Amino acid sequence: MNIDTPAIQAAYASVRAESSPENWLLLSYASPTSDALTLTATGSGGLEELKTHLLDDQAQYAYLRVEYANDSESTRVKFALIIWIGERTRVMRKAKVGFQSGEVKKVLRHYSVQIDAGDRGDLVEGEVVVRCRKAGGADYNGGRG
Repeated sequence: MNIDTPAIQAAYASVRAESSPENWLLLSYASPTSDALTLTATGSGGLEELKTHLLDDQAQYAYLRVEYANDSESTRVKFALIIWIGERTRVMRKAKVGFQSGEVKKVLRHYSVQIDAGDRGDLVEGEVVVRCRKAGGADYNGGRG
């Protein structure tokens, strides 16, 4: 399973760059029987746009740049790794995700939070921001999320 491809590295660098409009990328399996992951989508519309690309019959891996305000003076940037297992994903694919997600983490290695999701309702922007804020240490917002 070689996911350290030039296309994935370029997309990863783009999502990490604050000057880039791209703020997410999505990796999917090349076919139902393949363990090869490919870059299937990138975008600049944040979590809501990303969710439209998640498939109910697949396991996928997303990398998301999350920007939020700490106060009126500053903003923070954190990254989330989303491990998606759609509700109709095949049993054997689900079984492999534990091992294969370790390989993904070697390439998409800089993230503050990992979110395991199987329903789009698990991916709510406000809740993702709260998790990133908690992972970031200092809370300049007085615990108000």
